[in-house]
Amino acid sequence: MSVESLTRRLARLVRARDVTSPDLVAAERYVRDWLGSYVAGTASPTGRRLRSYARGARDLEERVFLAAALSHVTETDDLHGASVTHPGCVVIPVALLLGRRRRVRGHALLGATLAGYEVMTRIGEALGPAHYRTFHNTATAGVFGAAATAAYLLGLDEDAWVWALGSAGTQAAGLWQFNEEGAMSKPLHAGHAAASGLRAALLAAEGLTGAEAILEGEKGLFRALCPDARPDAVLAESPGWKLPETSMKPYPCCRHVHPAIDAALELRNTIPSAEPARIRIETYPAALDLTDRPHPRSPEEARFSIQYAVVTALLRGRPGLEAFEAAAVLDPALHDALARTTVESNAALAAAYPKRWGARVVVETTGGVQQRAERDGATGDPDVPLDDPMLDAKVRGLFAWAGLPQAEGTELLRACRHLASNGPPFALPVGPDA
Repeated sequence: MSVESLTRRLARLVRARDVTSPDLVAAERYVRDWLGSYVAGTASPTGRRLRSYARGARDLEERVFLAAALSHVTETDDLHGASVTHPGCVVIPVALLLGRRRRVRGHALLGATLAGYEVMTRIGEALGPAHYRTFHNTATAGVFGAAATAAYLLGLDEDAWVWALGSAGTQAAGLWQFNEEGAMSKPLHAGHAAASGLRAALLAAEGLTGAEAILEGEKGLFRALCPDARPDAVLAESPGWKLPETSMKPYPCCRHVHPAIDAALELRNTIPSAEPARIRIETYPAALDLTDRPHPRSPEEARFSIQYAVVTALLRGRPGLEAFEAAAVLDPALHDALARTTVESNAALAAAYPKRWGARVVVETTGGVQQRAERDGATGDPDVPLDDPMLDAKVRGLFAWAGLPQAEGTELLRACRHLASNGPPFALPVGPDA
Protein backbone atom coordinates (compact mmCIF):
# COMPACT_ATOMS: atom_id res chain seq x y z
CA MET A 1 0.00 0.00 0.00
CA SER A 2 1.25 3.50 -0.86
CA VAL A 3 -0.13 4.92 2.41
CA GLU A 4 0.23 3.04 5.67
CA SER A 5 -3.08 1.66 6.93
CA LEU A 6 -4.91 2.91 9.99
CA THR A 7 -4.41 -0.42 11.75
CA ARG A 8 -0.66 -0.35 11.15
CA ARG A 9 -0.34 3.17 12.50
CA LEU A 10 -2.59 2.29 15.44
CA ALA A 11 -0.54 -0.81 16.25
CA ARG A 12 2.63 1.27 16.14
CA LEU A 13 1.10 3.90 18.43
CA VAL A 14 0.02 1.35 21.03
CA ARG A 15 3.24 -0.68 20.90
CA ALA A 16 5.31 2.47 21.47
CA ARG A 17 3.34 3.80 24.44
CA ASP A 18 5.02 3.53 27.85
CA VAL A 19 3.32 1.79 30.77
CA THR A 20 3.96 3.56 34.06
CA SER A 21 3.26 2.49 37.62
CA PRO A 22 0.16 4.75 37.83
CA ASP A 23 -1.08 3.18 34.59
CA LEU A 24 -0.81 -0.27 36.16
CA VAL A 25 -2.66 0.85 39.28
CA ALA A 26 -5.44 2.34 37.15
CA ALA A 27 -5.75 -0.82 35.04
CA GLU A 28 -6.02 -3.04 38.11
CA ARG A 29 -9.11 -1.10 39.25
CA TYR A 30 -10.87 -2.02 36.01
CA VAL A 31 -9.94 -5.67 36.43
CA ARG A 32 -11.38 -5.49 39.96
CA ASP A 33 -14.57 -3.90 38.66
CA TRP A 34 -14.84 -6.56 35.94
CA LEU A 35 -14.42 -9.32 38.51
CA GLY A 36 -17.56 -8.25 40.35
CA SER A 37 -19.57 -8.20 37.12
CA TYR A 38 -18.27 -11.62 36.16
CA VAL A 39 -19.15 -13.26 39.49
CA ALA A 40 -22.62 -11.69 39.48
CA GLY A 41 -23.16 -12.93 35.93
CA THR A 42 -22.48 -16.52 36.94
CA ALA A 43 -25.45 -16.48 39.33
CA SER A 44 -28.00 -14.81 37.05
CA PRO A 45 -30.67 -16.77 35.14
CA THR A 46 -29.00 -15.91 31.82
CA GLY A 47 -25.62 -16.78 33.30
CA ARG A 48 -26.85 -20.20 34.38
CA ARG A 49 -27.95 -20.87 30.80
CA LEU A 50 -24.54 -19.82 29.50
CA ARG A 51 -22.75 -22.02 32.03
CA SER A 52 -24.95 -24.98 31.17
CA TYR A 53 -24.14 -24.51 27.49
CA ALA A 54 -20.39 -24.28 28.15
CA ARG A 55 -20.23 -27.05 30.77
CA GLY A 56 -16.91 -28.87 30.47
CA ALA A 57 -15.37 -26.33 28.08
CA ARG A 58 -11.59 -26.62 28.15
CA ASP A 59 -10.63 -24.90 24.90
CA LEU A 60 -9.15 -21.45 25.55
CA GLU A 61 -11.42 -19.68 23.07
CA GLU A 62 -14.53 -21.31 24.56
CA ARG A 63 -13.44 -20.33 28.07
CA VAL A 64 -12.81 -16.74 26.99
CA PHE A 65 -16.22 -16.65 25.31
CA LEU A 66 -17.91 -17.79 28.52
CA ALA A 67 -16.03 -15.40 30.82
CA ALA A 68 -16.74 -12.45 28.53
CA ALA A 69 -20.41 -13.27 28.11
CA LEU A 70 -20.94 -13.82 31.85
CA SER A 71 -19.39 -10.47 32.72
CA HIS A 72 -21.84 -8.64 30.43
CA VAL A 73 -25.05 -10.20 31.76
CA THR A 74 -25.93 -7.98 34.72
CA GLU A 75 -25.14 -4.62 33.08
CA THR A 76 -22.68 -3.77 35.87
CA ASP A 77 -19.58 -3.69 33.65
CA ASP A 78 -17.73 -0.52 32.66
CA LEU A 79 -18.57 1.87 29.82
CA HIS A 80 -16.41 4.19 27.70
CA GLY A 81 -18.66 7.11 26.79
CA ALA A 82 -17.10 8.53 23.63
CA SER A 83 -16.89 5.13 21.92
CA VAL A 84 -20.10 3.80 23.53
CA THR A 85 -18.33 0.51 24.29
CA HIS A 86 -18.00 -1.77 27.30
CA PRO A 87 -14.26 -2.54 27.09
CA GLY A 88 -13.82 -4.58 30.25
CA CYS A 89 -16.15 -7.44 29.38
CA VAL A 90 -14.24 -8.05 26.13
CA VAL A 91 -10.64 -7.17 26.97
CA ILE A 92 -10.14 -8.48 30.49
CA PRO A 93 -11.21 -12.12 29.90
CA VAL A 94 -8.60 -12.34 27.13
CA ALA A 95 -5.94 -10.71 29.30
CA LEU A 96 -6.68 -12.92 32.30
CA LEU A 97 -7.20 -16.31 30.67
CA LEU A 98 -4.52 -16.00 27.99
CA GLY A 99 -2.22 -14.49 30.62
CA ARG A 100 -2.73 -17.51 32.86
CA ARG A 101 -2.14 -19.85 29.92
CA ARG A 102 1.15 -18.11 29.14
CA ARG A 103 2.12 -17.80 32.84
CA VAL A 104 2.71 -14.06 32.65
CA ARG A 105 2.79 -11.82 35.71
CA GLY A 106 0.50 -8.96 36.64
CA HIS A 107 2.39 -6.20 34.85
CA ALA A 108 2.14 -7.95 31.48
CA LEU A 109 -1.54 -8.71 32.05
CA LEU A 110 -2.30 -5.09 32.95
CA GLY A 111 -0.24 -3.81 30.03
CA ALA A 112 -2.30 -5.99 27.71
CA THR A 113 -5.45 -4.58 29.31
CA LEU A 114 -4.29 -1.03 28.58
CA ALA A 115 -3.54 -1.97 24.97
CA GLY A 116 -6.93 -3.65 24.50
CA TYR A 117 -8.86 -0.69 25.92
CA GLU A 118 -6.81 1.68 23.73
CA VAL A 119 -7.55 -0.10 20.45
CA MET A 120 -11.19 -0.86 21.25
CA THR A 121 -12.10 2.67 22.32
CA ARG A 122 -10.23 4.41 19.50
CA ILE A 123 -11.94 2.28 16.86
CA GLY A 124 -15.25 2.61 18.71
CA GLU A 125 -14.98 6.40 18.56
CA ALA A 126 -14.42 6.18 14.80
CA LEU A 127 -17.54 4.13 14.02
CA GLY A 128 -19.94 7.10 14.03
CA PRO A 129 -23.44 7.54 15.47
CA ALA A 130 -25.28 5.95 12.52
CA HIS A 131 -23.43 2.66 13.13
CA TYR A 132 -24.58 2.62 16.76
CA ARG A 133 -28.25 2.83 15.80
CA THR A 134 -28.07 -0.69 14.36
CA PHE A 135 -24.83 -2.23 15.58
CA HIS A 136 -23.59 -2.73 19.14
CA ASN A 137 -20.17 -1.04 19.31
CA THR A 138 -19.01 -3.39 22.08
CA ALA A 139 -19.26 -6.20 19.55
CA THR A 140 -17.94 -4.48 16.45
CA ALA A 141 -15.10 -2.52 18.07
CA GLY A 142 -14.61 -5.26 20.65
CA VAL A 143 -13.06 -7.76 18.26
CA PHE A 144 -10.22 -5.29 17.69
CA GLY A 145 -9.71 -4.74 21.41
CA ALA A 146 -9.54 -8.46 22.09
CA ALA A 147 -7.08 -8.96 19.23
CA ALA A 148 -4.83 -6.20 20.55
CA THR A 149 -4.92 -7.65 24.07
CA ALA A 150 -3.85 -11.04 22.79
CA ALA A 151 -1.25 -9.58 20.39
CA TYR A 152 0.36 -7.78 23.34
CA LEU A 153 0.56 -10.95 25.44
CA LEU A 154 1.79 -13.04 22.51
CA GLY A 155 4.57 -10.55 21.79
CA LEU A 156 3.60 -10.21 18.12
CA ASP A 157 5.63 -7.97 15.82
CA GLU A 158 4.08 -5.07 13.93
CA ASP A 159 3.08 -7.08 10.87
CA ALA A 160 1.41 -9.74 12.99
CA TRP A 161 -0.47 -7.05 14.93
CA VAL A 162 -1.83 -5.75 11.64
CA TRP A 163 -2.83 -9.27 10.55
CA ALA A 164 -4.54 -9.88 13.89
CA LEU A 165 -6.54 -6.66 13.62
CA GLY A 166 -7.43 -7.45 10.01
CA SER A 167 -8.69 -10.93 10.81
CA ALA A 168 -10.55 -9.59 13.85
CA GLY A 169 -12.31 -6.90 11.85
CA THR A 170 -13.65 -9.30 9.26
CA GLN A 171 -15.54 -11.03 12.12
CA ALA A 172 -17.11 -7.82 13.52
CA ALA A 173 -20.82 -8.36 14.27
CA GLY A 174 -23.52 -7.59 16.81
CA LEU A 175 -27.03 -6.23 16.07
CA TRP A 176 -29.39 -4.35 18.40
CA GLN A 177 -32.50 -6.30 17.32
CA PHE A 178 -32.31 -8.37 20.51
CA ASN A 179 -33.15 -5.18 22.41
CA GLU A 180 -36.26 -4.57 20.33
CA GLU A 181 -37.62 -7.91 21.54
CA GLY A 182 -36.20 -8.14 25.08
CA ALA A 183 -34.15 -11.20 24.13
CA MET A 184 -31.16 -12.56 26.07
CA SER A 185 -28.58 -12.32 23.27
CA LYS A 186 -26.59 -9.27 24.39
CA PRO A 187 -23.89 -11.20 26.34
CA LEU A 188 -23.13 -13.15 23.16
CA HIS A 189 -21.77 -9.92 21.69
CA ALA A 190 -19.07 -9.71 24.34
CA GLY A 191 -18.35 -13.42 24.16
CA HIS A 192 -18.04 -13.47 20.38
CA ALA A 193 -15.88 -10.34 20.30
CA ALA A 194 -13.48 -11.68 22.93
CA ALA A 195 -13.14 -15.17 21.43
CA SER A 196 -12.92 -13.95 17.82
CA GLY A 197 -10.28 -11.35 18.59
CA LEU A 198 -8.25 -13.90 20.53
CA ARG A 199 -8.52 -16.36 17.63
CA ALA A 200 -7.38 -13.69 15.16
CA ALA A 201 -4.24 -13.00 17.21
CA LEU A 202 -3.43 -16.68 17.71
CA LEU A 203 -3.72 -17.23 13.96
CA ALA A 204 -1.56 -14.19 13.25
CA ALA A 205 1.08 -15.75 15.48
CA GLU A 206 1.01 -18.72 13.10
CA GLY A 207 1.54 -16.46 10.09
CA LEU A 208 -2.08 -16.19 8.93
CA THR A 209 -2.37 -12.80 7.23
CA GLY A 210 -5.25 -10.37 7.67
CA ALA A 211 -6.47 -7.40 5.64
CA GLU A 212 -4.20 -4.38 6.05
CA ALA A 213 -6.93 -1.79 5.38
CA ILE A 214 -9.72 -3.54 7.28
CA LEU A 215 -11.02 -0.20 8.55
CA GLU A 216 -10.72 2.26 5.65
CA GLY A 217 -10.51 -0.07 2.65
CA GLU A 218 -12.99 -0.09 -0.23
CA LYS A 219 -14.67 -3.14 1.29
CA GLY A 220 -13.61 -2.54 4.89
CA LEU A 221 -15.56 -1.91 8.07
CA PHE A 222 -16.17 1.81 7.63
CA ARG A 223 -17.62 1.54 4.13
CA ALA A 224 -19.67 -1.54 4.98
CA LEU A 225 -21.17 -0.61 8.34
CA CYS A 226 -20.45 3.04 9.15
CA PRO A 227 -22.26 5.68 7.04
CA ASP A 228 -20.75 8.54 9.04
CA ALA A 229 -17.45 7.01 10.16
CA ARG A 230 -14.83 9.30 11.73
CA PRO A 231 -11.50 7.75 10.70
CA ASP A 232 -9.48 10.57 12.28
CA ALA A 233 -10.56 9.33 15.73
CA VAL A 234 -8.43 6.19 15.34
CA LEU A 235 -5.18 8.14 15.64
CA ALA A 236 -6.38 11.26 17.49
CA GLU A 237 -4.02 12.89 19.96
CA SER A 238 -4.42 11.73 23.56
CA PRO A 239 -2.43 12.78 26.64
CA GLY A 240 -2.16 9.21 27.88
CA TRP A 241 -3.86 5.84 27.80
CA LYS A 242 -7.60 5.97 27.17
CA LEU A 243 -8.49 3.41 29.84
CA PRO A 244 -9.04 6.08 32.57
CA GLU A 245 -11.69 7.73 30.36
CA THR A 246 -13.93 4.73 31.09
CA SER A 247 -16.82 4.98 33.56
CA MET A 248 -17.67 2.44 36.24
CA LYS A 249 -21.33 1.64 36.83
CA PRO A 250 -22.95 1.92 40.26
CA TYR A 251 -26.32 0.63 38.98
CA PRO A 252 -27.00 -2.67 37.14
CA CYS A 253 -28.64 -1.34 33.99
CA CYS A 254 -27.89 0.40 30.70
CA ARG A 255 -25.48 3.30 31.24
CA HIS A 256 -27.72 5.60 29.20
CA VAL A 257 -30.21 5.67 32.10
CA HIS A 258 -27.69 6.36 34.89
CA PRO A 259 -27.84 10.18 34.74
CA ALA A 260 -31.62 9.96 35.06
CA ILE A 261 -31.27 7.61 38.05
CA ASP A 262 -28.92 10.07 39.77
CA ALA A 263 -31.43 12.88 39.17
CA ALA A 264 -34.32 10.74 40.42
CA LEU A 265 -32.44 9.82 43.60
CA GLU A 266 -31.88 13.51 44.28
CA LEU A 267 -35.61 14.17 43.87
CA ARG A 268 -36.50 11.24 46.13
CA ASN A 269 -34.74 13.10 48.94
CA THR A 270 -36.48 16.43 48.28
CA ILE A 271 -40.04 15.87 47.05
CA PRO A 272 -42.92 15.47 49.52
CA SER A 273 -43.84 11.94 50.43
CA ALA A 274 -46.97 12.11 48.26
CA GLU A 275 -47.08 9.71 45.31
CA PRO A 276 -45.81 11.35 42.07
CA ALA A 277 -48.75 12.33 39.87
CA ARG A 278 -46.64 12.86 36.77
CA ILE A 279 -43.01 12.14 35.89
CA ARG A 280 -41.23 13.57 32.86
CA ILE A 281 -37.80 12.39 31.72
CA GLU A 282 -35.70 14.37 29.25
CA THR A 283 -32.53 13.06 27.66
CA TYR A 284 -30.68 12.74 24.32
CA PRO A 285 -31.99 10.75 21.32
CA ALA A 286 -29.45 7.90 21.50
CA ALA A 287 -30.65 7.11 25.03
CA LEU A 288 -34.27 7.10 23.91
CA ASP A 289 -33.47 4.89 20.91
CA LEU A 290 -32.31 2.17 23.30
CA THR A 291 -34.24 2.77 26.53
CA ASP A 292 -37.67 4.23 25.71
CA ARG A 293 -39.53 1.22 27.05
CA PRO A 294 -42.60 2.32 29.04
CA HIS A 295 -43.84 -1.09 30.20
CA PRO A 296 -41.02 -3.63 30.64
CA ARG A 297 -42.12 -7.16 31.42
CA SER A 298 -38.81 -8.95 31.98
CA PRO A 299 -35.44 -8.25 33.64
CA GLU A 300 -33.85 -7.87 30.20
CA GLU A 301 -36.39 -5.22 29.19
CA ALA A 302 -36.18 -3.45 32.57
CA ARG A 303 -32.41 -2.98 32.29
CA PHE A 304 -33.08 -1.05 29.09
CA SER A 305 -36.04 1.01 30.31
CA ILE A 306 -35.31 4.59 31.36
CA GLN A 307 -38.86 4.84 32.67
CA TYR A 308 -38.45 1.79 34.87
CA ALA A 309 -35.09 2.96 36.20
CA VAL A 310 -36.40 6.40 37.17
CA VAL A 311 -39.62 5.16 38.74
CA THR A 312 -37.71 2.51 40.70
CA ALA A 313 -35.27 5.14 42.01
CA LEU A 314 -38.10 7.49 42.99
CA LEU A 315 -40.24 4.88 44.73
CA ARG A 316 -37.68 2.35 46.01
CA GLY A 317 -34.38 4.20 46.22
CA ARG A 318 -30.99 3.19 44.87
CA PRO A 319 -31.54 0.27 42.44
CA GLY A 320 -29.45 -2.84 42.97
CA LEU A 321 -29.60 -6.20 41.20
CA GLU A 322 -32.71 -7.13 43.17
CA ALA A 323 -34.56 -4.24 41.47
CA PHE A 324 -34.17 -6.02 38.13
CA GLU A 325 -35.39 -9.44 39.21
CA ALA A 326 -38.65 -10.70 37.73
CA ALA A 327 -40.81 -10.10 40.83
CA ALA A 328 -39.69 -6.47 41.08
CA VAL A 329 -40.19 -5.82 37.38
CA LEU A 330 -43.83 -6.97 37.58
CA ASP A 331 -44.69 -4.96 40.73
CA PRO A 332 -48.14 -3.36 40.07
CA ALA A 333 -47.25 -0.22 42.05
CA LEU A 334 -44.33 0.49 39.77
CA HIS A 335 -46.41 -0.07 36.64
CA ASP A 336 -49.04 2.30 37.96
CA ALA A 337 -46.36 5.00 38.21
CA LEU A 338 -44.96 4.01 34.81
CA ALA A 339 -48.35 4.83 33.28
CA ARG A 340 -47.88 8.42 34.49
CA THR A 341 -44.33 8.72 33.11
CA THR A 342 -43.35 10.35 29.82
CA VAL A 343 -40.04 10.76 28.00
CA GLU A 344 -38.83 13.31 25.48
CA SER A 345 -35.69 14.49 23.75
CA ASN A 346 -33.91 17.58 25.08
CA ALA A 347 -32.03 19.68 22.50
CA ALA A 348 -29.27 20.81 24.87
CA LEU A 349 -28.64 17.30 26.13
CA ALA A 350 -28.66 16.01 22.54
CA ALA A 351 -26.03 18.59 21.52
CA ALA A 352 -23.74 17.58 24.40
CA TYR A 353 -23.82 13.83 23.57
CA PRO A 354 -21.61 11.76 23.34
CA LYS A 355 -19.13 13.95 25.20
CA ARG A 356 -21.66 14.31 28.03
CA TRP A 357 -24.42 11.83 28.83
CA GLY A 358 -27.13 13.86 30.56
CA ALA A 359 -30.73 13.73 31.74
CA ARG A 360 -33.40 15.83 33.45
CA VAL A 361 -36.21 14.44 35.61
CA VAL A 362 -39.28 16.53 36.46
CA VAL A 363 -41.75 15.29 39.08
CA GLU A 364 -45.15 16.73 39.92
CA THR A 365 -46.80 15.35 43.05
CA THR A 366 -50.52 14.89 43.71
CA GLY A 367 -50.37 18.12 45.71
CA GLY A 368 -49.29 20.09 42.63
CA VAL A 369 -45.68 20.56 43.77
CA GLN A 370 -43.17 20.34 40.89
CA GLN A 371 -39.50 19.55 41.38
CA ARG A 372 -36.72 18.91 38.86
CA ALA A 373 -33.16 17.66 38.90
CA GLU A 374 -30.64 17.56 36.07
CA ARG A 375 -27.33 15.82 35.42
CA ASP A 376 -24.78 16.28 32.64
CA GLY A 377 -23.04 13.05 33.61
CA ALA A 378 -23.36 10.20 36.08
CA THR A 379 -21.80 8.78 39.22
CA GLY A 380 -18.79 6.68 38.23
CA ASP A 381 -17.76 8.90 35.32
CA PRO A 382 -14.05 9.86 35.19
CA ASP A 383 -14.81 13.27 36.72
CA VAL A 384 -17.00 11.72 39.45
CA PRO A 385 -15.16 8.41 39.94
CA LEU A 386 -15.85 5.58 42.33
CA ASP A 387 -13.02 5.74 44.88
CA ASP A 388 -11.41 2.53 46.11
CA PRO A 389 -13.77 2.00 49.08
CA MET A 390 -16.77 2.60 46.80
CA LEU A 391 -15.37 0.23 44.18
CA ASP A 392 -14.70 -2.48 46.76
CA ALA A 393 -18.19 -2.03 48.19
CA LYS A 394 -19.68 -2.45 44.71
CA VAL A 395 -17.65 -5.59 44.00
CA ARG A 396 -18.35 -7.11 47.41
CA GLY A 397 -22.05 -6.43 46.90
CA LEU A 398 -21.97 -8.28 43.58
CA PHE A 399 -20.11 -11.16 45.23
CA ALA A 400 -22.71 -11.33 47.99
CA TRP A 401 -25.62 -11.26 45.53
CA ALA A 402 -24.05 -14.19 43.71
CA GLY A 403 -23.61 -16.13 46.97
CA LEU A 404 -19.80 -16.15 46.89
CA PRO A 405 -18.44 -16.89 50.38
CA GLN A 406 -17.04 -13.77 52.03
CA ALA A 407 -13.61 -15.30 52.65
CA GLU A 408 -13.32 -16.32 48.99
CA GLY A 409 -14.31 -12.84 47.90
CA THR A 410 -11.72 -11.26 50.18
CA GLU A 411 -9.01 -13.49 48.74
CA LEU A 412 -10.06 -12.67 45.18
CA LEU A 413 -9.84 -8.94 45.86
CA ARG A 414 -6.42 -9.38 47.47
CA ALA A 415 -5.13 -11.34 44.47
CA CYS A 416 -6.55 -8.78 42.06
CA ARG A 417 -4.92 -5.83 43.83
CA HIS A 418 -1.64 -7.75 43.82
CA LEU A 419 -1.55 -7.60 39.99
CA ALA A 420 -0.30 -4.01 40.17
CA SER A 421 2.74 -5.21 42.14
CA ASN A 422 3.33 -7.92 39.50
CA GLY A 423 1.54 -10.78 41.21
CA PRO A 424 0.32 -13.76 39.19
CA PRO A 425 -3.10 -13.87 37.50
CA PHE A 426 -5.77 -15.41 39.71
CA ALA A 427 -8.14 -18.25 38.87
CA LEU A 428 -11.81 -17.44 38.33
CA PRO A 429 -14.04 -18.88 41.07
CA VAL A 430 -16.85 -20.17 38.83
CA GLY A 431 -16.92 -21.01 35.14
CA PRO A 432 -13.83 -21.23 32.90
CA ASP A 433 -11.32 -22.00 35.66
CA ALA A 434 -13.64 -23.93 37.98
